[in-house]
Amino acid sequence: MNDIHFGKDFLWGGGFAANQMEGAAFEDGKGLCVADINEYQKDIPLEKRNNAEITTAVIQNAVQAEGRNFPKRRGIDFYHTYKEDLKLLGKDGLGLTSFRTSINWARIFPQGDDAEPNEKGLEFYDRLIDEILANGMEPMITMSHYEMPLNLTLNYRGWYSKETIGFFEKYGKVLLDRYHDKVKKWILVNQINLITHESFNHLGIASDQVDNLAEAKMQGVVNEMIACAGITEYAHKHYPDNEIGMMLCGGPAYPATCRPEDVLATVRHNQMEYFYGDVLVRGKIPGYALRYFKDNGWKIQISPAEEEKLTHHCDFFSFSYYYTRLCDQTHFEQGNEVFRNPELPANPWGWSVDPLGLRTFLNLFYDRYQCPIYITENGIGLFDQVTEDGHIHDDYRPAFYRDHIRQMKEALADGVDLRGYYLWAPLDIVSCSSSEMSKRYGFIYTDIDDEGKGSGRRIPKDSYTWLKKVIASRGEDLD
Repeated sequence: MNDIHFGKDFLWGGGFAANQMEGAAFEDGKGLCVADINEYQKDIPLEKRNNAEITTAVIQNAVQAEGRNFPKRRGIDFYHTYKEDLKLLGKDGLGLTSFRTSINWARIFPQGDDAEPNEKGLEFYDRLIDEILANGMEPMITMSHYEMPLNLTLNYRGWYSKETIGFFEKYGKVLLDRYHDKVKKWILVNQINLITHESFNHLGIASDQVDNLAEAKMQGVVNEMIACAGITEYAHKHYPDNEIGMMLCGGPAYPATCRPEDVLATVRHNQMEYFYGDVLVRGKIPGYALRYFKDNGWKIQISPAEEEKLTHHCDFFSFSYYYTRLCDQTHFEQGNEVFRNPELPANPWGWSVDPLGLRTFLNLFYDRYQCPIYITENGIGLFDQVTEDGHIHDDYRPAFYRDHIRQMKEALADGVDLRGYYLWAPLDIVSCSSSEMSKRYGFIYTDIDDEGKGSGRRIPKDSYTWLKKVIASRGEDLD
């Protein structure tokens, strides 16, 4: 092990999302957002839950539904419990030095195209940000984390519409004007490369509203990046002490074999994973992407003025890290480009565990972008059991994090400018992908089940004590 240490300014953070924790879906003027129609579907396979093509009829049916289970509408009631929860996480609790969450777009602009923002929504985030700071944590705020107002899907075709660019820029400018003196780090879009998995939650494009859904998704994400560049330009001009970041999910795949054909297929796959960072960090659409559009027969609309706007690039790079995957020629040519590595262990949901991959990704990303990096999500979903004495004995959780933190330290020794590590999520919240509570990431147990039943009580797990020691020692005491 090297003798490099995490510095005193290194951020030990917790990552969360408004739509998975706040609840209060109909309070204080909030409109429905895309995540509010994610239904918990116990008897439907995970890969088909909430990730299938979403039609207008499906959306309207979910809006009008009664007696069905939409967990993200209730979350864990953080909208009302945030003060108590932040105390458990901050300086007098777990010891986190940063708190990442999102602002729910539909809480600020309930319909997305509103003339004026919802003041009650802004006032909630006034209180929340003040409370984050009071608990000794630096806020990192995500502007868009699967919380597009549902009206923009139904009446504007989501991100496929050029009009949505203006709506998002207006929203982003409202947030910067309101919070720039208290929030210095911003992520504009959560995991911007997720246009296949979680594509509706991300882009809000109903499949029956476009002729070619795959092309529409790519057009949507290009429009989204144009909007991000516009917000970045505004921030750099008006609030130069604010840092604007972009975020990917995961990273490049490994070649499944050393066959040159598999290596080339993996390079081509990985280029389109890097694509989003290449645009938002480097400031232009690269040639390999233009060829990719052409090979697929897509006519992506971007004007010279929009291309010029993209030159306003972000200040830091961030990514979530949960697993690694493999790629080969066969899967690439069939369109199912990546698959799980059978050599690695996996959690009950099939997500492989690969601590060494974290060091690999950190090096690859830093070599490419040469800018500050934050790991804005890392964690493992597991089943937890409350014992008869009311405790949760989760020694498996420290074992997972211990190995990842060690690889982060190795990456620092490699010269990577890594500035923060955000665990997902220190307090149990509703799962993003499956809308269940039983898939638990936290160091604090939330007593709510998949049906929304339970006391809501927060119970520190055994791992809470371990992580508190790790943070207090700045990552030195991992035993």
